[in-house]
Amino acid sequence: MDYSDPLERPAFDIMEPQMLRAPVIFNSPHSGNHYPKSFLAASRLDALTLRRSEDAFVDELFAGVVERGAPLMRAHFPRAFLDVNREPYELDPRMFSGRLPAFANTRSLRVAGGLGTIARVVADAEEIYASPLKVNEALARIDLFHKPYHAALNGLMKRLRQTFGYMVLVDCHSMPSVVRQGGERMRADFIIGDRHGTSCACELSDHVELTLTRLGYSVLRNKPYAGGYITEQYGTPAIGWHAIQIEINRALYLDETTCTKTADFERLQAHLMILAETLIALDTPLSDSAAAAAE
Repeated sequence: MDYSDPLERPAFDIMEPQMLRAPVIFNSPHSGNHYPKSFLAASRLDALTLRRSEDAFVDELFAGVVERGAPLMRAHFPRAFLDVNREPYELDPRMFSGRLPAFANTRSLRVAGGLGTIARVVADAEEIYASPLKVNEALARIDLFHKPYHAALNGLMKRLRQTFGYMVLVDCHSMPSVVRQGGERMRADFIIGDRHGTSCACELSDHVELTLTRLGYSVLRNKPYAGGYITEQYGTPAIGWHAIQIEINRALYLDETTCTKTADFERLQAHLMILAETLIALDTPLSDSAAAAAE
């Protein structure tokens, strides 16, 4: 597969504010919707079905943080093509022709569910590929997309921590509105993931939950989404790195059948900017961990 220009644009970008006001980074790793033609050709699914794995328009929901003084990082490649919220080599050997490297993680729960670094399924467990992929193709995607994305994110986080003494990463996602396992039921409006209190100071999770609740939303913590690889990898409060994941119920802003915005999009966007403004305006709420990191 030729990756010389697979997306017709950069794989990701970091939208920087004119004036950095706070050590808060917003990250949208799953909102990319630029599909390489060769990927579409290899898939047995139509484009709309593939799009159902996107966190569609989440980067647009949070775009206003930039003018408010916080950077926004976003992927342009789709999650179905490569998932940066996984370990770099979390791979299902059943998907590939050829032998995976010995260091690949082939036994994680995410791999078992078909949702490794290169996903096997989307939507309701629908198989993506018509035939096995070559191992070299998987390794090329990781080298050209996963590793540069994390190098850039890691560099941005280090810069903010060096400037402010600590940093907060808000990992922004969306989730299907309905749980189908064990009978259909609606999810909460938001699910906050902090790896069960280990990826950020409890004050941060409390603040996000309280703000969203006051805006009229139902909020749960860590069930079923406690945070993926990004939250786990970068959430280390003891050194002043705080990471929190926010999952948004897609019914709040999206027609999930057509993958188009609903009339409620702008209302949700305005509420998320209220949340963002409170995070940007926080006056060192993570003082204990920030002090420890500075020592």
